[in-house]
Amino acid sequence: MLNRRHLRVKVLQTLYAYYQSEDKNVTKFEKALLKNIDQVNEMYIWLLNLLVDIADYTVIDADERSRKFLPTEQDLNANLRLQGNVFIDTLRKNEKFIDQSKKYHVSWSFDPEIVRQVFHKLRDSDEYQAYLSQDSHSISEDKDIIKYIFKKIILKLPIVDQAFEEKFINWQLDKEVLQALVAKTFKNFVSHNPYENKLADLTPNWNEDKEFIIDLFVLTVRHSEEYSEMIGKKTKNWEADRIALMDTLIMQLAISELLNFSSIPVKVTINEYIEMSKLFSTPKSNTFINGILDKILGELKSNGRIRKYGRGLNE
Repeated sequence: MLNRRHLRVKVLQTLYAYYQSEDKNVTKFEKALLKNIDQVNEMYIWLLNLLVDIADYTVIDADERSRKFLPTEQDLNANLRLQGNVFIDTLRKNEKFIDQSKKYHVSWSFDPEIVRQVFHKLRDSDEYQAYLSQDSHSISEDKDIIKYIFKKIILKLPIVDQAFEEKFINWQLDKEVLQALVAKTFKNFVSHNPYENKLADLTPNWNEDKEFIIDLFVLTVRHSEEYSEMIGKKTKNWEADRIALMDTLIMQLAISELLNFSSIPVKVTINEYIEMSKLFSTPKSNTFINGILDKILGELKSNGRIRKYGRGLNE
């Protein structure tokens, strides 16, 4: 699921795009921010559809094998158990899955080779042969082979990676989140009744998280000059063009969060943005940002501008 760090990253991406653009329509970038979040959900639905299409491919594969010039007995009597996999069957019938697949116009038919390669990789595995030989059909046992397909084939096959990279610019960045969403789906699906199983939620509380990311973006843009001035006073020995834009944006977001979000502890804010700098800026940026933010925080505290509510939030 998307946690607060992932959401902060989405805001940082949007803020960077805003300052790189000549168009300074804040509302436009608010919509872009929400679309960026929604694309995570879209990738999640594409992944689930890929699992369904792989299961359905058993029928296509069986037909192709039966049409061989000299089919074997095994070719003529292909095992179609995966097509009726209990987890896959309940997923197919899940109303939210159906609705969202339609919303995003999901169809892997644009490149049939992807599904074919995944299935052939699966068909040749010992895990698949063991699955086909099982007598029981519990949802727990049927989930195991789908987990194997997802973790050991889909996430490792280059053709799948390439397809998602071409379609979604943030595929590599969001891959870890998507793995968590699919894992949560496996955990949620415990009933043979498709109406009792729920898809994973994108965030624990979307209404609250949506308000957080929009406010963080808007307030940072609104007060960017003030925050830049704060940073400038603490970096007098640095030439402005030597400070990476990403460093400046990370510090502006941190200052905005310190000043405007009373329920978020100071330590959490500082730590989150330092960690983000390790991923998105220069090798030495985290040390630089840590030092500057520490000075700014000290000044804000002495001026009484840090107002946190709740025990320990100022620490």
